Amino acid sequence: MIESVTKTSALSSVNGLDSLSSSMSTRGLANEVTSPGAMTGETFLSALSNIATDAANNLKQAEQTSFDGLMGKANTREVVDAVMQAEQSLQTAIAFRDKIVNAYLEITKMQI
Repeated sequence: MIESVTKTSALSSVNGLDSLSSSMSTRGLANEVTSPGAMTGETFLSALSNIATDAANNLKQAEQTSFDGLMGKANTREVVDAVMQAEQSLQTAIAFRDKIVNAYLEITKMQI
């Protein structure tokens, strides 16, 4: 029961990160905004998109490694390492999301 809830919540998190990443990349904001930093390096939008993609990939890899462990193709150490890395990626993604939401709420509270 707990495993199915955890798996469902992890998969929904991956789906949410994938949709966040795809919505960020389809908006094309990186092409519209030009700043001195954008001319020479990575934009903030592409950095967030890369973070979301990496987190989703880590979660998918951990899930695959877990299945391999159940089938006897991976040892316990590999499974634990993959799951711990996925958990850290998920916590980082959640922290970024919380900071972005808080920043947005602070901006909306500003008086013009």
